[in-house]
Amino acid sequence: MSAFIKPEMISRRKALSLVGLAAAFGLAAAPVALTVSDAEAQTAGMLRRQERREGRHERREERRAGRTERREERRTGTTTGTATGTTTGTTTGTATGTTTGTAK
Repeated sequence: MSAFIKPEMISRRKALSLVGLAAAFGLAAAPVALTVSDAEAQTAGMLRRQERREGRHERREERRAGRTERREERRTGTTTGTATGTTTGTTTGTATGTTTGTAK
């Protein structure tokens, strides 16, 4: 323990390196302090965001349902989506199971 520490000159390179390390440490420590203070505001923002998202989803579903109804009305002429030419399963003619002519 009898060694003496000799004062040395610090080069500009070493000084700049120390300043850079101090700045990096300061920037790394700053977000930790900011997240603690902003935690409450972030939660309120997340709630507003979720409410807006739910509103968008509801409006989108309404638009899709409207488009589906309009499309169905164009195709079938009814808004329920069932075709007008459906039968209940009873036939009035005598079907033999054969067809005549060519298919188009």
